[in-house]
Amino acid sequence: MKLTTKSRYGVRAIFDIAYHAGGLPAQIKDISERQKISPRYLEQIFQKLKKAGILGSKRGPKGGYFLLKEPRDITVYEIISCTEGPIELVFCVNEEQGPDCSATTCDMKGACVASPMWKEIGDRIAAIFQDTTIADLCQRAEELGIERQLDARFMYYI
Repeated sequence: MKLTTKSRYGVRAIFDIAYHAGGLPAQIKDISERQKISPRYLEQIFQKLKKAGILGSKRGPKGGYFLLKEPRDITVYEIISCTEGPIELVFCVNEEQGPDCSATTCDMKGACVASPMWKEIGDRIAAIFQDTTIADLCQRAEELGIERQLDARFMYYI
């Protein structure tokens, strides 16, 4: 199983908002610079995350993207599943045969000795993603000594 850039960048971007925005809306240009992700690509990913109820947005000079839930309530699994779809090693173990899986239906369905193993491995990977929250990633960033970079729009000097 190889995750695409959509899910990897989605996780990094949500982490960035949680870690660097301090609860305020984050502008896409700032996220893009810190995470080294194309702003146009981030916009595409953010549309999926907004649709999934993970992100919200606000227009205007003090606008940007913000989390709709607390970082401790957002799992890596949520982000990956809304950007990638179901987490599975092989499509033949998908119990919900959707349009993407119809062409990959296995002739050995029900008689394959490897199918339960693939499903179990996929379930274990999904469990790790479900057990890891954005708050966990923020804690790891603190342990690594990653400096928080609050948005310059909100810095006031007297």
